[in-house]
Amino acid sequence: MTQDSSPAAGTRTSDPSTRPASDPAPPPHVKPGMSKRKKAKISRGIQYAILLIALALVVIAADWGRLAETFLNVDVALGMFPEVITVALKNTLLFTLLGFVLGLALAIVLALMRLSSVGPYRWISAIYIEFFRGLPALVVFLVMGFGLPVAFPGMGLSKLVVIMIALGLVSSAYMAETIRAGIQAVPKGQVEAARSLGMSSSRAMITIVLPQAFRIILPPLTNELILLTKDSSLAYILGSAVGGRELAALARAEIVNSASLTPFIVIALCYLVITIPLSYLSRVLERKFGDVGTKS
Repeated sequence: MTQDSSPAAGTRTSDPSTRPASDPAPPPHVKPGMSKRKKAKISRGIQYAILLIALALVVIAADWGRLAETFLNVDVALGMFPEVITVALKNTLLFTLLGFVLGLALAIVLALMRLSSVGPYRWISAIYIEFFRGLPALVVFLVMGFGLPVAFPGMGLSKLVVIMIALGLVSSAYMAETIRAGIQAVPKGQVEAARSLGMSSSRAMITIVLPQAFRIILPPLTNELILLTKDSSLAYILGSAVGGRELAALARAEIVNSASLTPFIVIALCYLVITIPLSYLSRVLERKFGDVGTKS
C-alpha cells in the first residue's frame, strides 16, 4: 500500500504554483527610506542655508560706509523736518483723499452705466474704463497739467484741482470695475424682493444693492487707496510752490540741495507710515466682509 504524497486536506503548500487563487498575495518587500516629512525638512534646511549664504555675501561685498554716507546722512534727514510732516505728508494725504473721493463718485456712475440696459451708456462707460486703464498715470498727469491750460486758457485751474482730477480719472477706471463686480455679486433675489415691495429700480439699487456691494468691495477699495497714495507722487512733475509740495517733490528738491539720496529714504518711510496701516485695514476688512457675498 503506497502512501499518498499529496498535501493533506485543509493544509497549504508554500509553492506559489500550487497556491489557490483565493489566497492573498504576500505583501511586497518595503525598502526603507526617508519619509516625506523628513524630505521636506531637509529641503527647508537647504533653502535657509542658501538664503543665509546669499545674505552673508551681500553683507561682505557691500560698501557700508559709502551706503551710509549716501542714503543715511543724519544731518540731511533731520534738515527735512518738520516740513516733511507738516507740508509734504499733509499734501500727499490731501491729494490722495481728494482724488479718491472724485474717483469713487465717477466710478459709481460708470459702474451703473456699465450695467445699464441702455446701449450708449454701456459703450461710453466701457470706452472710458478701457481708455484710462490702458494709459499710464504719468501720461494722464502730463495731459491734465500741460494740455488743459493750452486747450482752455481761461479756466485757470489751480494745481490742487488738476492733481485731484488726474488722480480721480486714473482711479475711477479701476474702481468702476470693482464696483460693478460688487453689484453683480449681490443676489438678484434681493432686487426682486425689493421690487415686489413696490420699490423702483433706482431706489432698490441705492438702498438695497449698493450698501451690500460696498460691504463686499471694501477690501479692494482699500487696496486702490494704497495705489492712489503712491500715484500721488507723480504730482511733482507739475511743479508747485514750497507750500504745495508733496513727498516726492520735497525729496527731489532736497536731493538737489544736499547732493545726497537720503531724502529718498525719508519719504519712503513716510509712504510706509501711510500704506502699512492701510494694508492692515484691508486684511481686517477682508476677514470681516470677505464672505458677505457668498453668505447672502
